[in-house]
Amino acid sequence: MWPAVARRRAGLALAVLAAALALEALAAWRRRRRPVREVLFFPSRVTCTEALLAEAAPPGACRCPLPRGDCPLSRLLRRLLSARRSLEICLFAFSSPQLGRAVQLLHRRGVRVRVVTDAQYMALSGSQIGHLRRAGIPVRHDQDNGFMHHKFAIVDKKMLITGSLNWTTQAIQNNRENVLIVEDAEYVKPFLAEFERIWEEYNPINYTFFSKENK
Repeated sequence: MWPAVARRRAGLALAVLAAALALEALAAWRRRRRPVREVLFFPSRVTCTEALLAEAAPPGACRCPLPRGDCPLSRLLRRLLSARRSLEICLFAFSSPQLGRAVQLLHRRGVRVRVVTDAQYMALSGSQIGHLRRAGIPVRHDQDNGFMHHKFAIVDKKMLITGSLNWTTQAIQNNRENVLIVEDAEYVKPFLAEFERIWEEYNPINYTFFSKENK
């Protein structure tokens, strides 16, 4: 009996040791994980993005005739869809259906999404802003005192996505554009501060649609 007890104790000790080593290896891997540093150039070739955007479709269910494969748009979508807690978006123009679906998908997953955009361009034909608002995503805009011309997004307050790209089909498929994606607090912090400043400035309670002369 005693040898059996000793064997069980030895086995338990080995299991505990193996678990501790596994946790240590996982912690070391996380420390070694390099922060995101990625540059995307557009235009992007047209490919099927259903595998990224479908919520519950089984593998192979998509019958889209578009070619499969990696492209700048799919890589941008993956970075956006990596959000787990928050997504701040500050865009001049937003009409890409794929990017619009990605933002709504994150909202349904419980990610806190906030959008700042330009008053003139949010009402153009094809704009995604109306869809986002109807989905319950809060959107704020300027009062037509100069363009709100920023083009950036912040994922989980740690990853910055910025560049020349407006989130429009025209820009994605036809224009020469660039997007920089970085995980670096030194750069994320000022962009997040700028977003919060604009978010408060564009609070609807501050809107004044009529000048004092017309009151």
